Amino acid sequence: MVLEYRKGILSQYPDVLTPQVQRALETLAPLDARRRDLMTERAARRKARAQRREPIGFLDPASTIPGTSITVAEARAGSFDGAEIPADLRRQWIQGTGPATKPHADPRSGIRNVAYALLSGADGWMFDGEDALGQVETMSLDNHRNLKLALARDPLFLDVAEGVSHEMNRWAQGFFGHPIIEDWRKQLDFTTVLYRARGLHLDDRHIRHAGGPAFSASIADLATFAVNNAATLRAAGRSLVYYLPKIQTAAEAAWWNTLLLALEDHLDLRAGTIKVYVLVEQLEQSFQLMEIRAALAPHFVGFNTGRWDYINSVSDALAWDPAFHNPNIDTITMTYGYMRNYEDRVRRAVNTPDRLGRHALWQGGMEPNIPVGSDVGVAASMRRAVAGAEREQREGASGKWVAHWKMVHIVRPVWEKAGQDNQAGRSFPALTYGPEDAAGLTLLEPASRTVPGARDLLSVAIQYGNAFLQGLQAAALKPADHFGNDDVLYLMEDMATGEIRLSILWEWIHKKAPLTDGDEILGVRPGDTLTPALFNRLLEEEYAKLLAARSKDVHDDSKTTTLPIARAIAWAYVQSDVKPPWYVDLLNLNLGVDKLEAAQGRIARFLETFKATGERITENLDF
Repeated sequence: MVLEYRKGILSQYPDVLTPQVQRALETLAPLDARRRDLMTERAARRKARAQRREPIGFLDPASTIPGTSITVAEARAGSFDGAEIPADLRRQWIQGTGPATKPHADPRSGIRNVAYALLSGADGWMFDGEDALGQVETMSLDNHRNLKLALARDPLFLDVAEGVSHEMNRWAQGFFGHPIIEDWRKQLDFTTVLYRARGLHLDDRHIRHAGGPAFSASIADLATFAVNNAATLRAAGRSLVYYLPKIQTAAEAAWWNTLLLALEDHLDLRAGTIKVYVLVEQLEQSFQLMEIRAALAPHFVGFNTGRWDYINSVSDALAWDPAFHNPNIDTITMTYGYMRNYEDRVRRAVNTPDRLGRHALWQGGMEPNIPVGSDVGVAASMRRAVAGAEREQREGASGKWVAHWKMVHIVRPVWEKAGQDNQAGRSFPALTYGPEDAAGLTLLEPASRTVPGARDLLSVAIQYGNAFLQGLQAAALKPADHFGNDDVLYLMEDMATGEIRLSILWEWIHKKAPLTDGDEILGVRPGDTLTPALFNRLLEEEYAKLLAARSKDVHDDSKTTTLPIARAIAWAYVQSDVKPPWYVDLLNLNLGVDKLEAAQGRIARFLETFKATGERITENLDF
């Protein structure tokens, strides 16, 4: 036997882990060795840069992209045959994002997520298997089950969708003054289905190689979704589309391409049938955009510009640099310094023609607002959301993401008014690869760094960790100081929000980043730093607010179970003299743990192992 499954999983999910899926997983399993090598190489690059105090740089133009026969110079010149954008991806003005299930939910309850998505009016919906999907119990498998039922138009799904359509229209009648769904059955066929697989850095919780080594979550997601749904999608004239996350290098992109080709071969699909967007959420990616596009050439259709994950990657990549200090998180918008330059490189990369004269798509970033709150708060937030969409459309994005179905009809009119299906092929200056380009990708600009900013980072990081451990990997959050204030809206957040917040806190403490403003109550003056003692005081105060919060903001049943564990993880991460690469590692390690002492043991084991060997503990310890 090549693979083994957690006890009871095959009998609980015979419709998901079918014999056909199991055969595909076994066929693709040998590729996991290269994935592990890539993760070793990734860790080695990170360590070497820190030891040499060396920033990320552009690749040697004469070198060959590992896993391909394409040189870097050829990739940059567009000397490759890219994919043709299929009809159902040419107009993707608004893509919604979110999982196809909920924690601890039966199929009827969980599948409501799919109904909201497919009835939303979004041009596409990225059903998330990664940052927004909880991993408690069997949520990753529930995600696949619900999508399979929905795409097959199972009677259960249709019954749920009809009821959800009435609910959505009631909300729209109150908010817009008119319904948003005329024919719910017809509406279900409007939205293109996309699936975000888990990244290379994650292991599956229910499958492992025979004998014990953990198995790639990327392979598990790619194979399970394709085997279960490719025939259904193709019979309906739909494309089979994935979002690929957390790629750092063109070599990693080439591994994904090899995996896609092997999956297509196994399913007797023509090479290039599967299409992929790549999320640009890692600093190193921005140095290799054309190389990544070339490595994935037969499958690649576009890039997406994320915000939180990208900020986190910049912070992590420069953890060694004592002079690199991010400001308050709310000041790091897409027009800030290094973010502005990263976005500009993405739009120039997708609009570089390939050998066939083809261009790719740029899907803009996330709109996290939800129109729920006071009239004043909602009106102000919606104005900001529309202004953000208008900016991205002007800059060349062919569409953007929203984190909630209620935002679709608020933001989509920006692209309706523009009228173009997409902006592929719009003229921008050619990409350049000089020292000034590299410097621009880590450019800091003057901005505030304050005690309230630290409180925001800490409060939301702990809240997110608590939500994650409860199974809510996508959660509506805001800092505790705004609980009860409906003028300040909740934002839909996923794993990236926790990652960046702890990264910046680690950065401020260990690099002694000067605060720009004082705090009279705490006796802090401008120029003071976030010392460990000040951090501990803020931790005590913010944690006390969470314990005192209403269950609406912090579930009461979490306050003696997962909330203390989230606090312990945040404290250990920020205090560690060696920066952990991923907050998610420590959260995954403690899924299903509700005793603080047990969690503290796992946290200590992870940090000690990583500090001693550079290895991350990523397997399911409770397999």
